[in-house]
Amino acid sequence: MGNAGDWLIQWAPSPGLLLLLIFTIALVESLALIGVVVPGVVLITAAASLAGHYDIAVGWVMACAFAGAVVGDGASYAIGYRYREQVTAMWPLSHHPEWLARGARFFQRHGPLSVLLGRFVGPVRPIVPLVAGILRMPPTTFTWANLGSALLWAPAYILPGYLLGRTWQQWLALPDDLHPWLTALGVTVAVLALLFSLVRHHASPQGLLYRSFAWVSHHLPGGRRLWQALAPHHEEEPPLASWLLLLGALTALSAWTLVVLQADGPLMMDTRLHALIGGLELPGLLALSETLAEAGDTLGVAALALPWLVWLASRRHWAALGHVSAGLMAIATLNTLGKEVIGRLRPDAPDYLVHSLSYPSAHTSTAVVLYGMAAAFIAQTLPRRQRFWPYWVAIAIVVPMALSRIVLGVHWLSDLVGGALLGLVVCAMVQLAWLRRDRTALTPCPLPALLLCSLALVSARILWLPPV
Repeated sequence: MGNAGDWLIQWAPSPGLLLLLIFTIALVESLALIGVVVPGVVLITAAASLAGHYDIAVGWVMACAFAGAVVGDGASYAIGYRYREQVTAMWPLSHHPEWLARGARFFQRHGPLSVLLGRFVGPVRPIVPLVAGILRMPPTTFTWANLGSALLWAPAYILPGYLLGRTWQQWLALPDDLHPWLTALGVTVAVLALLFSLVRHHASPQGLLYRSFAWVSHHLPGGRRLWQALAPHHEEEPPLASWLLLLGALTALSAWTLVVLQADGPLMMDTRLHALIGGLELPGLLALSETLAEAGDTLGVAALALPWLVWLASRRHWAALGHVSAGLMAIATLNTLGKEVIGRLRPDAPDYLVHSLSYPSAHTSTAVVLYGMAAAFIAQTLPRRQRFWPYWVAIAIVVPMALSRIVLGVHWLSDLVGGALLGLVVCAMVQLAWLRRDRTALTPCPLPALLLCSLALVSARILWLPPV
């Protein structure tokens, strides 16, 4: 495990490989159907940021993105133009005719401009060139629209990430030894974003993974009984994504905890990163980390959750209230037990943590459970194609909160990994328990008012109460 971690930290793409990666991301994100499930904005921003960090000429970066976008849209158009009759009967359009209908409406509304405008509209971007081909848009007209839109798209999507990569080092004055760690973090986030999107899509009832599992279950001895056991009582199809999350997170948590136990102390990557962070002199970053720590401790979690729990009780959503409360109590109990059983010491323990142990990180695991459950409940009220947004918002909150523990020097990196995995296990268990029955909808929900109340309470906690 140590060698694998060291390899990831030291890995950095060569300029040629990074340019090829940018070309490929732009191509795949523009390609018909595939681009629907690929988080292109996240990936292209991460790759452009790396290019800016390694000082690759911005002209080459935008040229590769431009070329990939042109080739992707051109291939989509060619497929629609040549296979107009067959393509609508192919998967996934055969299971998602609404994609094609949405692209057709957009094309009919904007005509030739749809190719230019569609490149900046996420839901229809990979579909519009295909629709243009199916509806026999003249090749010359499409080519000019394709080239013009790519000329606008490349700088719009590349420059923000590129400038971020060029300037963050000057803003933070980070030492050179920290660069491989940030590279590893960027690569990891990009890979996990891609895996999350692919698994989430293919674990839905229309996805390849789901259909493959259904076929295997129905052709193996006892498979039908397993299928029925995994399915909720009120439905015939099991929530495969939640089951995969539970099994994957539980397996990873068990393996990671064994690694921590075998090390009998911090891992090599823990000590290296701790030494690097300890040498930083960034008062602003330290103050931000202290604020996040207070927002994520027991009082902070109580302040954040209280308005939502009161609203659930006032609307008599007892089942939701019970599941949320059970999830928070479960993660608190598991954190306490885990710390006592593992018995790992913190790298540094301020006075209020002097009697507290290190593994797993309670801040990380509790944040994963709190924001993960909130994302899952909110996602259920949204159309299927928009359900990824609450999860990405939750990830954007949890990651800085977890990393703040390293900046403060109270946790090892491996503590954060263990905490995140433990939180995912609890999230999956709460979700599976919730899905076992047909529940009353939680709408309408006064989302803005609840958010303001949570923000006000957690702000008061940060300003007036000491850390615990």
